[in-house]
Amino acid sequence: MNKPDGRRRTRIQQKNSQAILDAALEVFSSYGFRGATLDQIAQAAGLSKPNLLYYFDSKEDIHAELLAGLLDTWLDPLRELDPAGDPIGEIRAYVQRKLELSRDYPRESRLFANEILQGAPRIEAVLRGDLKTLVDDRAAVIRGWARAGKIANIDPYHLIFSIWATTQHYADFDAQIGMILDEPGTDPFPGAAAFLDLLYTKLLRPD
Repeated sequence: MNKPDGRRRTRIQQKNSQAILDAALEVFSSYGFRGATLDQIAQAAGLSKPNLLYYFDSKEDIHAELLAGLLDTWLDPLRELDPAGDPIGEIRAYVQRKLELSRDYPRESRLFANEILQGAPRIEAVLRGDLKTLVDDRAAVIRGWARAGKIANIDPYHLIFSIWATTQHYADFDAQIGMILDEPGTDPFPGAAAFLDLLYTKLLRPD
């Protein structure tokens, strides 16, 4: 638990707390939860370890706060899928929002991926709860569009999984992408956006 939250925090406390979270995001996304240490986080934040422990009781508390904020960010694009909108347009927009998250929040994406690779021990309740509820709801919307002939007859869950895979890849495997494209300094996201838009547009068109 972020200890100073129990009372009004000073500007310095707010600054230090955010510095710890920013540093922890870098450390966790690089080394994973198990490989990260409080000493690494404190050093990256420019604080002593005792000072860090004034704000957070443990590595677990820092990680939990990061994941809580991340999950809200991660769920928002799917929440924006409008059942009353144009089906193909709504799904294409969802793809683009997910790709933008990968572009703008690569460390957060890797933090999430590391947690999932470890079996999601710290966010299992959220995955089985809020995330599953939201995905079930949007899958029902997509299935309804397919039954009405507005999009191709596809499995809505595997469509969502595919969107996650094809968009988050650009954050989680950015080093691999850079090495394969062999174009230092080149932004892969415009090309990815155009390709994925074409891919899903063709996939979703009804026969």
